[in-house]
Amino acid sequence: MKNLDKYRGCLIGGAAGDALGYAVEFLNEKSIFQEYGEQGITNYELTHGKALISDDTQMTLFTANGLLLGTTRGKLRGIMGSYPSYIALCYKDWLRTQTEKFPVNKENPYTYTWLVNIPELFHRRAPGITCMSAIRSGANGSIDEPINNSKGCGGVMRVAPVGLYFEGDGEAGERYDLIGAEAAAITHGHELGYIPAATFTHIVRRLAHEDIRVDEAVRSAIQSTADMFSKAKEINSFIRLMHQAVALSGEDLSDLEAIHLLGEGWVADEALAIAVYCALKYPDDIDKALIASVNHKGDSDSTGAIAGNIVGAHVGLSGIPDKYKKNLELYDIIIELADDLYNDCQMSEYSAYTDEKWVSKYVKRTYPN
Repeated sequence: MKNLDKYRGCLIGGAAGDALGYAVEFLNEKSIFQEYGEQGITNYELTHGKALISDDTQMTLFTANGLLLGTTRGKLRGIMGSYPSYIALCYKDWLRTQTEKFPVNKENPYTYTWLVNIPELFHRRAPGITCMSAIRSGANGSIDEPINNSKGCGGVMRVAPVGLYFEGDGEAGERYDLIGAEAAAITHGHELGYIPAATFTHIVRRLAHEDIRVDEAVRSAIQSTADMFSKAKEINSFIRLMHQAVALSGEDLSDLEAIHLLGEGWVADEALAIAVYCALKYPDDIDKALIASVNHKGDSDSTGAIAGNIVGAHVGLSGIPDKYKKNLELYDIIIELADDLYNDCQMSEYSAYTDEKWVSKYVKRTYPN
């Protein structure tokens, strides 16, 4: 059953982990603990009063917009392409926010998302080189026709909206998880670049729509992924790493010791494993989960974002401390996208009902101007 609090919690939790980790993403552990104390960074580092999000949250928002763009076109026109094709179009808009100044170039005014009307998104926050180059070359990668051999975490860190948007199990659930993998494969063609995205999508999907524990969602996701990609060359190594993350969450090790055994998070399988470890270790305490997930020498904002998405989908927005809501950059926009994913397009070509705000967002793309 859909739960708005969980939708909001997932996206805000991810943005919170992203913002907390972004401040220390390129610091080694000695520097982190010298600067922030023995627990590391535990509160936002503010810039002009805001906790800045990185490209992780930026791309997550464009993923959400792509899903809603596809559904809206399908309902109003009676025909639509694949969801990954619409997500890819929206990633092209994200690229424009990284390469153009606000507002978008008047010589090329056509856009696919209303997000290009948000000036705060026109900031480069350490965007992934692979994402930039893959989108610049057409954003046309897929599982069957990979665009490169990258297994970086830039594919997995942005697909939480896919898990939020789709509800269902069995064969339908596998199709939805595959959309998450295909969304990652748009830019990341290595098996370990897109397979973890299917697992992540599954975890979020079950937590957002069912009343289950985090460990249940994780174990279900591992088994489902193993079945879906049973013929993949790298599936066994990925499944072993995921089982290791599960096992470590129950052992008497410090969080940093456990994370060191899982990797640094610059590649997708390691990023997901670290996030899963933290979510399993602190399933009901997103504060502890986020702090654990970012205080290491690896890709802190991505591991924080993924952990925040997972635990946020479990505890909901109501379970996230105020310190992570206050001063978070684009908080209202993130909430708005979560609400749109939850409410979905209520119009159709056969109905006289019109939602002018929805039209301005996902048809005319003029919102909020």
